[in-house]
Amino acid sequence: MKTSNITNWLSRLIKGMILALGFILPGVSGGVLAAILGIYERLLQFMGNVRQRFKLDFWYFVPVGLGGLLGIVLLSAPLEYLLEKHQILVLWAFSGAIIGTLPSLFKTAGVQGRKTSDWMVLILTTVLGGWFLYNLSTIFGTLKPNFASWILAGGLIALGIILPGLSPSNLLLYLGLFEPMLKGFKSGDLSVLIPMIIGAGITLLALSKVMLILLKKFYAKVYHFILGIVIASIGLILVPPVANYEGINIGTMVFALILMLAGMALGWWMSQLENKYK
Repeated sequence: MKTSNITNWLSRLIKGMILALGFILPGVSGGVLAAILGIYERLLQFMGNVRQRFKLDFWYFVPVGLGGLLGIVLLSAPLEYLLEKHQILVLWAFSGAIIGTLPSLFKTAGVQGRKTSDWMVLILTTVLGGWFLYNLSTIFGTLKPNFASWILAGGLIALGIILPGLSPSNLLLYLGLFEPMLKGFKSGDLSVLIPMIIGAGITLLALSKVMLILLKKFYAKVYHFILGIVIASIGLILVPPVANYEGINIGTMVFALILMLAGMALGWWMSQLENKYK
């Protein structure tokens, strides 16, 4: 293999490791990172037209996929530790990162103009989506980690790639699957990894082409729907049952607020990178 080919392969491996941040960090969107790294449109076209583009794109994405798996394994342990020891601080920092991306996401949603119906989609998604997610465990019961729930988790992570701006880790936090997922990633548990890969693969294959069509025909409404889910998720990860404030003092809350502000700055900066490179 030529030196240039090796360098290119390693570059895509590193891109995959960076992309892993969007899989496991609440507030970070895999789609946004894919756009920043310059692989979003190619990935969407590949997954939406697998037969036509298989020879062209399959080997291109092999190191990206390997890098994603490697990044997940390396990052899961420290994130699990932080959530276990400093949950409130981590959640407030993540929420800040989400808030920081909202201006860019709002701007993106309105690129083709904004109609009254788009505002209605945003409001209804925020209110009804927030209510539904908050009462999810009451309606359907608690989601227990099993083969089916890991397929769902993999599907949600894939949605975070297909829909730039959507961070599925927020939803996994609320569904109670996030910390068990990190434990599975850290230990390389195949009973977690395999169904998640299956769920992600099915979702990418099934919805990439659909998303290309929806974005072409209903761009504004799709993005206002995403924006509504993102706004709803901010509040949901800061209130019980996700966040546990038992024993938390004022000093901790002040520090949490500082971390939220830092997260907002980071989220805004990442949004600017997306706008620059996508």
